[in-house]
Amino acid sequence: MRHLGLLVAAGTIALTVGVAAPARAQWIVFDPNNYVQNVLTAARELQQINNQITSLQNEAQMLINQARNLASLPYSSLQQLQSSILRTQQLLAQAQRIAYDVQQIDRAFSTSYAPATGSQSNQLLISNAQSRWQNTYSATQDALRVQAGIVGNLDTNRIQTSALVTSSQGASGALQATQAGNQILALNAQQLVDLTAVVTAQGRAQSLEAAQRASAQDQGREQLRRFLTPGQGYQSSNVQMFH
Repeated sequence: MRHLGLLVAAGTIALTVGVAAPARAQWIVFDPNNYVQNVLTAARELQQINNQITSLQNEAQMLINQARNLASLPYSSLQQLQSSILRTQQLLAQAQRIAYDVQQIDRAFSTSYAPATGSQSNQLLISNAQSRWQNTYSATQDALRVQAGIVGNLDTNRIQTSALVTSSQGASGALQATQAGNQILALNAQQLVDLTAVVTAQGRAQSLEAAQRASAQDQGREQLRRFLTPGQGYQSSNVQMFH
């Protein structure tokens, strides 16, 4: 009887399992470990996507910066600077009589500025003195004209300096900043050209004045010698001194 009871119990359990098995297959089984792993995997993939987005943003910003660095400065003062330098060169080129030419200077100092000699006529001495005075007068006028022209450039330089400083401060890239700096250096070079022209014109006028005085003293001594020397046939009405 005991064995029969055990068999009945076993059969009941088997039947119960066999009937319940299909019903249990329809349930959703929750696995916490698997869920955690899935969440971590999704988080890592999301982080990778965020990293890729950040990388693309950095690359885009780098391209934008490169474009800015390669952008040219929209303002240029080159034409104005060239015009100022050209005006100064033209004023120097308009120098009267003895200009800035070595051969012309050498010829003048071998003739009208040469030391007075006994073989020169009184009329030649007077002509040389007049020529020297005219040279000095013209050089002084030339120096004043150069000074006036450079003063006229000052207003242009002021405007260009202001515009270039503003452009430099508002430069959006390295190339624009470099170009603004180069134009400012060019403006400084143009101002040095003007300063050199003024010094040169003034030096020319002063040199010719000094040469005129030296020649006048030499000619005065020759005229005095002729006046005091008997038999020279020198008339006092011909004595003309140009200082």
